[in-house]
Amino acid sequence: MNMLKSWLTTILGTMAILGAAPVYAATQPDPIHIDIPVHFKNNEAYVVFNLDHPAFVGDHPVGMLYMHLLADHMKAMGTKGKIIGVFHGPAAYMVLNDNAYDEARHVTTGNPYAQLVAGLEKQGVQIEECGYSMKVHHWGNANLLPGVLVNSGAIGRITQLVQEGYVQIQP
Repeated sequence: MNMLKSWLTTILGTMAILGAAPVYAATQPDPIHIDIPVHFKNNEAYVVFNLDHPAFVGDHPVGMLYMHLLADHMKAMGTKGKIIGVFHGPAAYMVLNDNAYDEARHVTTGNPYAQLVAGLEKQGVQIEECGYSMKVHHWGNANLLPGVLVNSGAIGRITQLVQEGYVQIQP
């Protein structure tokens, strides 16, 4: 959890530097009045994240940050529902285990996203990998991080979830 907090602090600071988020002072000089509070219909939210390309702020994957923030918000509000992250295409490598990651990325560092994925899973986020992307790259289930589920194809899976009432977010 400390890594997740450190990661969140780093990414929010990076976003502020890049102008993607406001810079916060150590103490808030003026109170904040929320004009539009966020509430979910029937206190439920079903969200699928379409993670088909690597999107970063610095070295931090934005899609994983958004899943984390939404999971935190849903927990704080007592919201029922589910968050599913579907990795495929150029982002498929992000859920590989250390050995497969090293081979796919031609590095010897291990998967730097492994702890982020594990943290999301602890928050109840379901992480899925596209079976078609795996086939194209010659990866098997043993090449994935623990807990990652394999669907038969990301585009079909996302379509299925949208038909079931999930909202699609594509960071």
